[in-house]
Amino acid sequence: MTSSTAAGTSIAISAAVPATQDAAGYAALTYTDIGGVEQIGAIGATTNKVEFQPLKGAKEKHKGSTDYGSLQPSLAHDEADAGQTLLRTASEPTNNALYAHCVTYPNGAKRYFQARVFGYPENIGNADSIIMVNPTIEINTRIVKVAAA
Repeated sequence: MTSSTAAGTSIAISAAVPATQDAAGYAALTYTDIGGVEQIGAIGATTNKVEFQPLKGAKEKHKGSTDYGSLQPSLAHDEADAGQTLLRTASEPTNNALYAHCVTYPNGAKRYFQARVFGYPENIGNADSIIMVNPTIEINTRIVKVAAA
């Protein structure tokens, strides 16, 4: 197994959702790259642990509900960027639609998922900083992993 830097990784968004929850369904969509990405964050599900300690016997541990995760990427604010515009639209309080996303690694591997955007706050720092945005992207489906070609 080889390691890699994140340099060259991209994230894109589609207003459509796939007909099937697999690589072919996601690949059939048209995506808009999100520009100005400084970092994306951790991608992957976590499962809650459910424990039961009987008075007699060993503690039992089971898998509970699954949370597919949440991203809060850091983006340099750009009102002209089409991907950021789509993220802003998705974040509107009255918009409850799912949007498909595609994260592409430097080696070409892809991670597909559907998510809702729960916020798009602008972060204004000091005179020597870039105006940033940190959308909250709540993942609602399992991550479809596609290996590099």
